[in-house]
Amino acid sequence: MGLPPYICPNPPPPRGSHIGQLLGVSAYLLSRIFPAALTSVLVLAVIYKLCGINHLDGLADFGDGVVAHGSLEKKVAAMKDVNLGTGGVAFIIMILIANYAIINSMPQILLPLALLVAEVSAKQSMIAFAAFSTSLHKGFGQIMIDKTGNREFLIGLAISVAAIYFALGPLGLAMLAASQLAAIYLIVVAKRNFGGATGDGIGAANEICRAVALAAAFTLGGVLPWMRW
Repeated sequence: MGLPPYICPNPPPPRGSHIGQLLGVSAYLLSRIFPAALTSVLVLAVIYKLCGINHLDGLADFGDGVVAHGSLEKKVAAMKDVNLGTGGVAFIIMILIANYAIINSMPQILLPLALLVAEVSAKQSMIAFAAFSTSLHKGFGQIMIDKTGNREFLIGLAISVAAIYFALGPLGLAMLAASQLAAIYLIVVAKRNFGGATGDGIGAANEICRAVALAAAFTLGGVLPWMRW
């Protein structure tokens, strides 16, 4: 499964900023009405309402392929199988639980901006994954991978750094750095398991790197400065 053409080749960081702003406002309003546990569930619902589940589906396919045994061809076949397998279920459950736990534990004053920065970081991670990968087969994923290189990565990174530093200062940059390292690791995983990258890998990068960025915010929020006022 690939990515829809409207995200190709290279608008993810601005798109992530717009989505992140909506998520931040939603989280702020919800936290004023509901307890933390329910707010966390509702924030997750808002994330997938705004972003759709295409990337989550990519994560599931990616997970099916990664846990499959056998040759590269068998792993690719498992990833392309339209039926949801155990690996896909496990990956989805883990990412949802991780997001819920982090959002539920995040200080309310930090959560809105952390969601904004995490979304920008996730979209920049998609660019990083595409820019430094080799496409495996034809599809929407191939379009993004083939049209994304060093130039697109650097442009996206510059936009992301500016937006993120304005929002959360050094903490935001640490979130971005963590997400980019996670994207690089996923490139290695895709190469080792499939011999290349697909749209499913790009979707997986979005989901996993969002969680990594949020985890960095929670872990480092008490260490790095982030209040801009």
